[in-house]
Amino acid sequence: MNELELPLWISIPAAILLVSSGIFALLGSFGLLRFSNFYPRMHAPTLGNTLGVTCVLFCSILLSSFLEQRPVVYSLIITLFLIITSPVTAVLLMKAALRRDARKAIENATPSEDMGKS
Repeated sequence: MNELELPLWISIPAAILLVSSGIFALLGSFGLLRFSNFYPRMHAPTLGNTLGVTCVLFCSILLSSFLEQRPVVYSLIITLFLIITSPVTAVLLMKAALRRDARKAIENATPSEDMGKS
C-alpha cells in the first residue's frame, strides 16, 4: 500500500461525512431562498452551517487520527466553538432585527407634522 492511499474502511466513512456536510449546506441554502421573511431565513442557514461544518470536522478527526496513528481531537475544540457561536450569532442578529422593526413601527405610528397642516 502506498503512503498516500487510504484503506476502504476509512475512505467510506470520510466520504459519507463529506457528502452529508454538502447536503446540509445545500439544504440550508435552499431554506435561505425558500423563506420570504428575515427571521425564518436566519434559522435554516444556521443549522446547515453548524451541521455541515461539524461533519467536515469529524471527517478531519477521522482522517487525521488514522494518518498520525493516534487520536487527534483538537478539531473537537473547533466543533464546540462553532456549535456555541453559530446559534448565538443568529440570536443576536434576530434581536437586532427586532429592534430595527420596533423602531420602524414607532416611526410609522407617530403622526408627521405635514399631515396636520393640510
